[in-house]
Amino acid sequence: MSDKADKEEKPKKKKGGGMMIKIVGAIALLGVGAGGVFGLVAAGVIGGGGPHEVIHVDNNPKLIRKGEEDPFAPAAKEGEGEAGGADTDGDGGSEFRTVYYNFPDDFTSNLRDSDALLQVNISASTRRDYRVVLWMKKHELAIRSALLIAIADTPEEEVVSPEGKARFQKRMTDTINKVLTENEGFGGVENVYFKSFIVQ
Repeated sequence: MSDKADKEEKPKKKKGGGMMIKIVGAIALLGVGAGGVFGLVAAGVIGGGGPHEVIHVDNNPKLIRKGEEDPFAPAAKEGEGEAGGADTDGDGGSEFRTVYYNFPDDFTSNLRDSDALLQVNISASTRRDYRVVLWMKKHELAIRSALLIAIADTPEEEVVSPEGKARFQKRMTDTINKVLTENEGFGGVENVYFKSFIVQ
């Protein structure tokens, strides 16, 4: 009888307890596996890189080599150029071609702390594609205004010496590039040239 009483006093084992451990273990393994896959994809080890991959495309005006076609230049009209021919580039000098934009009107302004007037007519050069010229045409009013402010802020002493004129020329180039950068995200003007320069 004692054997029977011992058997009755022992609690019975629940069946299915092992099943719960198996389910929890399977869920844990799935979680670890999914986390590992996510980590590898996020790190770019596997997968196509996804939407977080940013490819930066440089869409700024490009340098144009001599003889190379500029995709943004206007088509030449019949009979343009000398004797109806197209422009030709020399073999020497820079490997890049230069294009000039002639501002149509003079710039006239008083000089800083002076009764003197400065009247200049300028051209701007670029070795970049024709978009720079198109942008100068497009933003000519803003460029003209900024250049007039730069001229008005120039002391008379600076426009009489060759060194001062070179500094003034650089400041005008920087002014045009600043306007273009503010409006188009890129400057591209390499230099400003004086077609006329009169101090009165």
